[in-house]
Amino acid sequence: MNEFLGMPTPRPRPAADLDARVARLRSGREPYVLATVVRAQRPTSAKAGDRALVLPDGTIEGFVGGVCATDTVRAQGLRLLELRRAAGTTLLRITPEAGEPREEEGLIAVGQPCLSGGTLEIFLEAVLPPVLIHVYGDSPIARAFAAVGQALGYQIETGPGITADADAVLVASHGVGEEPVLRDALAKGVPYIGLIASRKRGTAVLARVEGGERVRVPAGLDIGARTPGEVAVSVYAEIISLR
Repeated sequence: MNEFLGMPTPRPRPAADLDARVARLRSGREPYVLATVVRAQRPTSAKAGDRALVLPDGTIEGFVGGVCATDTVRAQGLRLLELRRAAGTTLLRITPEAGEPREEEGLIAVGQPCLSGGTLEIFLEAVLPPVLIHVYGDSPIARAFAAVGQALGYQIETGPGITADADAVLVASHGVGEEPVLRDALAKGVPYIGLIASRKRGTAVLARVEGGERVRVPAGLDIGARTPGEVAVSVYAEIISLR
């Protein structure tokens, strides 16, 4: 029995099952760390190509070695998740030759605490959900905003319903159904809420929305934007600067 969190040592899992699990995590926008053994020097129970997932609650699914290796992978995987860097990576070396843990760019070397010895090199990759952007409206600016977001690798959603974990909402409907969407975004605590409108019209709209002082209007940084594409870039610049 693994003493860490009272969890049993994970057993090997077929590659197809692990791939299916990854697909479910991605579709559910759940973060995880993929651990892949890239080098194994005997005596070790793992071999090159073995893989496992580290989940935010410390659960490990898959197999990258025995109890000692598993505990180290869990600790370093959770550390990588805490950094909250999209696609953060590091090479973990578990070896009896290491004394105190040593860290350098792209590498963490940790001593092998078990008597069995052996060296493992495990590539850890944190996979975080893409930034989720919600755009409401069918205006040229709304369409440009969606296209630019997709080019940035963000997840784009449209329509009136806002997902609870949205990172940003832009209302670009030019007066059509603005207030209900703004109220929904404010109620869900979306970090960035922008409204495409002149300062004068925006002030009038937000006067009827409780908490409207949190909405950015006119949305976007003042970069002299004129075209829909330029306006979209200015809004993303503001979102990025605030994140």
